[in-house]
Amino acid sequence: MSKLRVGLLFGGRSGEHEVSIYSARAIATALSTEPNASKYEILPFYIQKDGRWLAGEVPQKLLASDVPLLESLESIPQAQNQLTSNPQNQILSRWQSPSQVAEVDVWLPVLHGPNGEDGTIQGLLTLMQVPFVGSGVLGSALGMDKIAMKMAFDQAGLPQVKYKAVTRAQVWSNPCVFPKLCDEIEAALGYPAFVKPANLGSSVGIAKVRSRTELEAALDAAAGYDRRIIVEAGVIAREVECAVLGNDQPQASVVGEITYDGDFYDYETKYTQGRADLLIPSPLPDTISRQIQDMALQAFAAVDAAGLARIDFFYVEATGEILINEINTFPGFTATSMYPQLWAHSGISFPELVDRLIQLALERYSIGRE
Repeated sequence: MSKLRVGLLFGGRSGEHEVSIYSARAIATALSTEPNASKYEILPFYIQKDGRWLAGEVPQKLLASDVPLLESLESIPQAQNQLTSNPQNQILSRWQSPSQVAEVDVWLPVLHGPNGEDGTIQGLLTLMQVPFVGSGVLGSALGMDKIAMKMAFDQAGLPQVKYKAVTRAQVWSNPCVFPKLCDEIEAALGYPAFVKPANLGSSVGIAKVRSRTELEAALDAAAGYDRRIIVEAGVIAREVECAVLGNDQPQASVVGEITYDGDFYDYETKYTQGRADLLIPSPLPDTISRQIQDMALQAFAAVDAAGLARIDFFYVEATGEILINEINTFPGFTATSMYPQLWAHSGISFPELVDRLIQLALERYSIGRE
């Protein structure tokens, strides 16, 4: 029986490039573990920060070393020599793809952030007419844009914190418009509040603001990242998360909780060892955990997600309220990331989880073609 060739796609042009490599390395290890090793053959593809795709020996070495190529390969003589000495290695223009792409049976796009989980790569893979792991164009796009996501959650009747959508044009407007915008935000949301670019992940560009001066600076900074910005009211709550696995009949994992000493769960806190603790399962009342699981499945359906997602919530212990924060349609996937750990505590090991995701991709593709 021939092995299924899995196109492991990682790297990418977003600020989560390095996180993508860490996730891909963990997944490659899982695919190399029996019984997966007998079922799957890994074909790695690395997308440089300049958008070029690489196949062959270079991606293999990246997975083995876990060191990102921060420079263009053309500027590294040793890498260029390695590429030209082996015909299996290819360096191409940004609009080209390696010939090995045609050999892929199923794609596993381990890409986080813009150009990775926002529907763009999913559109390309859809055009290739090859199954791929995760949400399609619609689910990915809705899951990435925090404003569109919240509108979908509103439509589904899921409770959320108060928020206001803002555009870059409003922020970088004339001196008369910007102060009025800040007045509106203060009146609607008060302080503290969180200013976020609408289309970035891993807490990149997010700021907690407590005054007019901080609000103005945060809006200006967020506008530098994205033309769409969201401002959310702050809330005193416990931060809990639930993982979802499946397609049309998804399952919810146990609920996990994040605790940390920082002011909020920013990029540094997320990716610095020892700065945050994961409590799995979360010490919540059973009734609250079940409500969170139900809401996670509702959120998954609301954005038309598929395969996998992690849904984040606020639990306001003082009032018993559960507020949905966001959905992540391709969460971090290292051995220590919340998503695989939630499933490990729910009885599904990391290698089995990767296998299930591939099978779900094949299932969804076959149903879509009938």
